[in-house]
Amino acid sequence: QVQLVESGGGLVQAGDSLRLSCAGSGRTFSNYFMGWFRQAPGKEREFVSTTSGNGRTTQYADSVKGRFTISRDNAKNTLYLQMNSLKPEDTAIYYCAVGKYPYSSRDSRDYGSWGQGTQVTVYS
Repeated sequence: QVQLVESGGGLVQAGDSLRLSCAGSGRTFSNYFMGWFRQAPGKEREFVSTTSGNGRTTQYADSVKGRFTISRDNAKNTLYLQMNSLKPEDTAIYYCAVGKYPYSSRDSRDYGSWGQGTQVTVYS
C-alpha cells in the first residue's frame, strides 16, 4: 500500500496563502486518484478536492472552489493543495488520501490510505 505524509500547514492571517504537500511512498502512486479532506474540531471529515491519476481531472467542494487548486507531480510522488485567500472557516486538520477505485470520489469511504494530517489555522 501507499504511505502518505502531509506537510506545509501553519498559522496564517486571513487572505494569506499556503501550499500543502503530500509525499507518497510505495508502488503505483500515479495509478490512483487522490484527494484532500479536512476536519475541524467536533466536526465530521469534509471533502475538499480530488484529482485523477494523471492530474488532469479535478473536483472541488463549493466552499473552496476558485480559491484552492489541487495538483500532483507523479515523478516526485507528491500531491499538492495550493490554498489562496484563506478564511478562518478553512481552519482544520488537512489530510491527503489515495483512492480505492478507478474513478474519483467525494466520499472518504472510497479512499484507502491516509496521511497523518497537517494543521492549518487561519486568524482574522
